[in-house]
Amino acid sequence: MALNTIIEIKDATIFQGKNVVLNNVNLDIEKGQLVYFVGKVGSGKSTLIKVLTAELRLDEGEGTICGFDFRKIKNKEIPMLRRKLGVVFQDFQLLNDRSVRENLEFVLKSTGWKNRVEIETRINDVLEKVKMQLKDYKYPFQLSGGEQQRIAIARALLNNPEVLLADEPTGNLDPEASEDIMKLLLEISITGCTVIIATHNYSLIKKFPSRVIRFENETMAEISPEASIGQ
Repeated sequence: MALNTIIEIKDATIFQGKNVVLNNVNLDIEKGQLVYFVGKVGSGKSTLIKVLTAELRLDEGEGTICGFDFRKIKNKEIPMLRRKLGVVFQDFQLLNDRSVRENLEFVLKSTGWKNRVEIETRINDVLEKVKMQLKDYKYPFQLSGGEQQRIAIARALLNNPEVLLADEPTGNLDPEASEDIMKLLLEISITGCTVIIATHNYSLIKKFPSRVIRFENETMAEISPEASIGQ
């Protein structure tokens, strides 16, 4: 494995239950890259993300992520892996009965943070990174969709992940908010965090070109950003 490789999968077949979802999976992603996963619903994008988070086991083939071997990882090690990963969902998944700050505090405490000063400092850091430091007292239902997604990204950044996995992060947003979120994800990748974005939004790929991997007919293959436009 190359020194800068953060994710590597070789000759893998990926199953959902007993059904084959993806065949002949070969993937190599370096630290700090921004990579798009594109393809129709059911083409395997979300399934591969579940493999990357160890929610699904890799039964055939081999691979690693953040130094963890997919085939050898033990159940007790999965929480350690997930602290190296940040995950952003289409539907935000924020707790509506807690303020923005309380949402972030809940995640830190549940992942082992105990020192009050360190918790406050880390929350301030990620809120500043997503430009939401002035709305920490608000509740999710008081925020726009774009603002909620910024908080979801802040939550994903709390434990300084090596890889950020964003599954349709702009799916519920208008074009302007979608573009703002993409700019933010691009900034995050520039800091050295690998960012993987599963998306249907080809206009964003045109505006923010990067590596594109297309999922189709139980296979995945890298294509040029230009080849994805207009699909």
